[in-house]
Amino acid sequence: MTIGFEGRVAIVTGAGNGLGRAYALELARRGAKLVVNDLGGARDGTGTSGTAAQVVVDEIIAMGGEAFANAGSVTDENNVAAMVAEAKAKWGRIDILINNAGILRDKSFAKMSIADFRLVLDVHLMGSAICTKAVWDTMREQNYGRILMTTSSTGLYGNFGQSNYGAAKLGLVGFMNSLGIEGAKNNVHVNTIAPAAATRMTEDILPAEVLEKMGSETVVPAALFLVSEGAPNRTTLAAGAGGFQRAYITLTRGVRVDADAMSPETVATQFEKIGGRENELLPENAFVQSALGLGKL
Repeated sequence: MTIGFEGRVAIVTGAGNGLGRAYALELARRGAKLVVNDLGGARDGTGTSGTAAQVVVDEIIAMGGEAFANAGSVTDENNVAAMVAEAKAKWGRIDILINNAGILRDKSFAKMSIADFRLVLDVHLMGSAICTKAVWDTMREQNYGRILMTTSSTGLYGNFGQSNYGAAKLGLVGFMNSLGIEGAKNNVHVNTIAPAAATRMTEDILPAEVLEKMGSETVVPAALFLVSEGAPNRTTLAAGAGGFQRAYITLTRGVRVDADAMSPETVATQFEKIGGRENELLPENAFVQSALGLGKL
């Protein structure tokens, strides 16, 4: 089986470098038409330049593909709307959106300003929402769409000095879970990737000997699978350095107590049993927790 993207139109944000560039180039090699979005700023989001996106477009055109560049911010609703409108005018449809754009403003929470907290959420979480909203109706109307969010092990499991980044990244998993439910009837699948790769975002976080084994190419196979025609829905897939894993948000079976026993002391004494992971659940929606509490499962 060969996964191809002939006739598909894809938007990749943050595609001027690193993972986004790798996604865009491989999609183009496999037949997709590309919108290459990149603000061209520094890792912390400062500065702008259209050069990075255009360089990737030139690479795609040189290999015989079709692409155009957009150097606007994913937080700019007018820019995103114009980018989507240009893609539709040029190619008539939009099939794939990879929300990859991001920045870092790392500091311990004690030293972090609310401005830096808010900016990271704006780019990662709100930027993904703005881009997704801009393509959502088109994908629903054409009864086809594949959207990929980008989470992180920091969002899933935490990391010192990245409370803003972690909050944004886990927010994207929640965004995926609800959107996947809403889009399913129109064949719009929404998934999330948790990449571990050597990029500008990780260059001073991981040792050099580790980074050299974590090229962007080790994440690309998972990302392209998650935006392919045969993609699952509402899946979080981790990838990097040759490893592929799935991440889940589960719910333990816990305990039920009678009304007259409901107290903080009961929770304290039952805490170990509440946390027991035997036969834990993978809820399909938000109502499973309520049903479990009511003894309906």
